[in-house]
Amino acid sequence: MSDISTHDLFAYLNVTGASQPEVIPNQRTFTFLSKKTGLPQVWKWNGNSNDVEQVTDLEDRILLVSHSPSGKKTIVGMDHKGNEKQQFYVMDSDGSNIEALVVSPDHFHHFGGWSPDETKIAFSSNRRHPGYFDVFIVDLDEKKEQAIYETEANCNPVCWTKDGQSLILSIPDTNIDQSYYVLNIETKEKMEIGSEDVLGRHHSIQLTKDGKGGLIVSDVGRDTLSIRQFSFESLYELDEIHSVKDWDIEEIELSPNNSQLAFTINEGGISRLGIYNLHNQTQKMIEKIPSGVFESLSWLAEDELVLGLKSPVYPGDIWKVSVDTGQSERLTHVGEDKTVEHLWLEPELCSFSSFDGLRVPYFLYGKQEYSQPVVIYVHGGPESQIRAEFNPVIQFLAANGFAVAAPNVRGSMGYGREYVQLDDVRKRMDSVADLKELAEDLVSSHGADRAKIGIMGRSYGGFMVLAALTSYPAVWAAGVDIVGISHFKSFLENTGSWRRAMREYEYGSLKDDGDFFEEIAPLNHTANIQAPLLVFHGRNDTRVPVSEAEQLTADLKNQDKHVELIIFEDEGHQTEKMENHIHMNTMIVEFMDKFLGGKRQD
Repeated sequence: MSDISTHDLFAYLNVTGASQPEVIPNQRTFTFLSKKTGLPQVWKWNGNSNDVEQVTDLEDRILLVSHSPSGKKTIVGMDHKGNEKQQFYVMDSDGSNIEALVVSPDHFHHFGGWSPDETKIAFSSNRRHPGYFDVFIVDLDEKKEQAIYETEANCNPVCWTKDGQSLILSIPDTNIDQSYYVLNIETKEKMEIGSEDVLGRHHSIQLTKDGKGGLIVSDVGRDTLSIRQFSFESLYELDEIHSVKDWDIEEIELSPNNSQLAFTINEGGISRLGIYNLHNQTQKMIEKIPSGVFESLSWLAEDELVLGLKSPVYPGDIWKVSVDTGQSERLTHVGEDKTVEHLWLEPELCSFSSFDGLRVPYFLYGKQEYSQPVVIYVHGGPESQIRAEFNPVIQFLAANGFAVAAPNVRGSMGYGREYVQLDDVRKRMDSVADLKELAEDLVSSHGADRAKIGIMGRSYGGFMVLAALTSYPAVWAAGVDIVGISHFKSFLENTGSWRRAMREYEYGSLKDDGDFFEEIAPLNHTANIQAPLLVFHGRNDTRVPVSEAEQLTADLKNQDKHVELIIFEDEGHQTEKMENHIHMNTMIVEFMDKFLGGKRQD
């Protein structure tokens, strides 16, 4: 591995963090998730940074934690070997007396919240049909399930109304748009929140404790997301109460007495935190908190909230914010690593002009003054976004002489509705052209070595890697495809039917766009590939079937091309197990070092 230390790489990859804080009602404490022991498990903060304890030690990864209204019981969701087929277990809040509650291993389950009297929970599942998610209620004492609503959609219950008589449902309309409904449990009457005739992105709903209505984030009638207010008496009216020019409001959370609303803004992949006073309609921003990405807002008290914070130099920890003083305090230190954290780099936020004049942003790590190799890191989604978060592989490559560029090409979230739709269906290859233009910008503006440009990506980012290698073969010196799509036709035919309809809004349909799928499929253009290729996939992937990797690598091997495929038998779409994480990323760094040639900086 030339002069790159495997021990150093292990230190980077072994860094973990804390995320998804969930305040336990009636207690000034919270739980969070951490992979500190290898897989995501539930941990609890007990009052100071050095006093955290592991609550669960289950056989697989924990995906969800939800505490009952009294704080006495907790629901956890766990899947099996990365297959995302979440099952629910109920336990006491201290992790004792855990027992299975909702288990049907062949099916997916979406959690829908606790009833106000905490005797029941709601969930949806595709038990009746692979693509239909019906809504169920289960009684916790009797362990009896009841199907209350059948649908032919991917329906997700979100929460119960305050009177316990209805459920709030979220049903996707397109790949980015959702509608919210109020479903009366007894009568089965379903009424939409907002206009029935206008599509929009809706999420992060909050119901007021008086039971009269709530707040929701929506982009109806505008390019970016803003905060809207509604009442149950006039559900179709969404009155805007706060917006931010040019940027999306992402998450909202009502304070315990409903006088304040915490909200986050996504400013080009970096979060800002604000507090909106619902009594006098004023807002203030919290400035005394480290720059990064904020998630899982949760109120400890009327004047304090906690959140998860990640940044390029903070792998993830829980912070407390005082609303009155605007001060912040780090409550956990799970993400610390004294051996390597002094090497972590903050990226430079840059942009370039693409082939049609569109400005495309990217984060640039490890820029130096001499000609150097570069790796372009492409996000998945495609309706996702590279954020200002810790990425151990990016950090390690940057520490070893590589420049690493992480772009948000057209089609990425975070820049408004118009931007995210710029790559839809037959505009797909425009986003691939953005990658070629980025490579040119890195050479001309930042001194990258034109002969040493690599590219890597996961999921849809894996497709982007393959499309770049086949469309612009002379640009790339190496490629890494992780759980990527090699042909949209075979992907749509083999992915879960519950995903297919939504993906077709983005990619095009099997019925209408088969010719275009054939035209752009990397699998049909493998003869163009010049760069060596490294491919990873999980056997249990329910999003992008492993056949996408197998058919591609078989074809390349038949042509005697340089390709290697690694299949993890105990993983799904994500790579969760530490030993697999270390194995995969060790191979990636060795691969890039071999074909691009890093130059370690002390």
